Amino acid sequence: MKKYSISLLVLLAFSIHSFAQISNEEVDNVVNRALTAFNVPGIAVAIVKDGKVILAKGYGVKSIQTNEKVDANSLFGIASNSKAFTTAALGILVDEGKIKWGDKVIAYLPTFKMYNDYVTNEFTIRDLLTHRSGLGLGAGDLMIWPDGSNFTAQDITQNLQYLKPVSAFRTQYDYDNLLYIVAGEVIHKVSGLSWCDFIESRIMKPLDMKNSAGSFVRLKDTSNVIAPHVPIDGKLKVISRYKNQILDAAGGIYSNVNDMSKWIIMQLNNGKYGNDKLQLFSEKEHNEMWSPQTIIPINTKPPYNSHFSSYGLGWFLSDVKGYKQVTHTGGLEGIVTQVTLLPELNLGIVVLTNQQSGAAFSAITNTIKDSYLGIKSEDYVTVYSNRVKASEESADKVTDEVWATVAKNKKENIKIDFNNYVGTYKDNWLGEIMISEKKGKLLFACKRSPQLSGELFFYKDKNLVVKWNNAYFHADAHLFFEYDAAGKAIAIKMKPISELTDFSYDFQDLDFKRE
Repeated sequence: MKKYSISLLVLLAFSIHSFAQISNEEVDNVVNRALTAFNVPGIAVAIVKDGKVILAKGYGVKSIQTNEKVDANSLFGIASNSKAFTTAALGILVDEGKIKWGDKVIAYLPTFKMYNDYVTNEFTIRDLLTHRSGLGLGAGDLMIWPDGSNFTAQDITQNLQYLKPVSAFRTQYDYDNLLYIVAGEVIHKVSGLSWCDFIESRIMKPLDMKNSAGSFVRLKDTSNVIAPHVPIDGKLKVISRYKNQILDAAGGIYSNVNDMSKWIIMQLNNGKYGNDKLQLFSEKEHNEMWSPQTIIPINTKPPYNSHFSSYGLGWFLSDVKGYKQVTHTGGLEGIVTQVTLLPELNLGIVVLTNQQSGAAFSAITNTIKDSYLGIKSEDYVTVYSNRVKASEESADKVTDEVWATVAKNKKENIKIDFNNYVGTYKDNWLGEIMISEKKGKLLFACKRSPQLSGELFFYKDKNLVVKWNNAYFHADAHLFFEYDAAGKAIAIKMKPISELTDFSYDFQDLDFKRE
């Protein structure tokens, strides 16, 4: 009897430790350290446990220009965390019998066309959501990134045909944004509502997400919105906000931790809300969204010992210490976010930041998560800070060499014949670029995406580099030229200079021919 009692006490002690709630002071500590370590002006955090919000709090400032404090109602662009709203909208339409996940996209959007006719004809609504199209990482994102392009959803639906696949259809995971934009068009076609109207009326309104909107331009009150920040040459700067509504179905939503808490409480409750009396979408379709669709390679290692990783419908799925994890991240220029759910622990974590350091939200989320998993947490702030530093140093070596060579070429007065380059070049999906000479400078300008403009410099034989006018892109690029017999440029290929360039600057997918 005594032995049983001791064993029971040990078991109870372990159980209490395993599911111990992290204290608000511990959260404050890791967030404040992350603010400093990763040079993030402002962060908002929410923790939901067992259907209740146990923390919803802002830290730091909305903007380094105003120094106004972040609070739980401060609005952030949640970026690709919007994708789960798109799949939820489609789930609602499935419940209503208006679509099926296996329906062919061309049945709703006849102008939809992929590179391969077989893929076009077989492509389903499910395929739009699962990153297994055969396209490469971020393929075609230059139609939506950076802000300011004049591409439409119709353009994207048709221009997909020019993007060459890097793998066979449905065989490999490669993250994309454009197909979620197409999914938004399916919602519009079937429901008669724009994507924003559907999300706001059919999801946000029922959940009382009263301060949120499907896009920044649809916010009713912008008095409590964060500013996006980017480090440029070691100094943090406020940058222009992304406002193009073409991105909405893939990453347009603005929300705050109070509203996002309502969203994840519903998610953790299998679609139920309103004191469990109402159902946003059925449990059947919720299970579909949280079921693996596309395998993602993974290495099993401590502390989480994950054995599988996959993408569902709008969510990343994996296991951590034997528990299912449902999560997603999101990134815009100057804003990154993360939502993490552990359904079996009835736990949800939201971290929103107004700088583009994903290390910050990872350090915060993992510290909170570890406390509920009952594992000893690493000092993630220090660990990730060291990783970021090492990664940036490695990337800087590459970029520094390029610009040092450019400077050396200028010093040695190496000249190139601008006439060999000046002209108009066209890519099938991005359209025309112009290379021109002005006041002794060789300039690059994209007709349909005006922010893609900058000065060209000689680097090496057949290889110029472009420095974009907007330094916050962190996306300067190589241009590799092909010449005719007379030495005149007739074609251009491109690729980013830095290995840390965001994947949405998919210069490698371009193939320019002189007009």
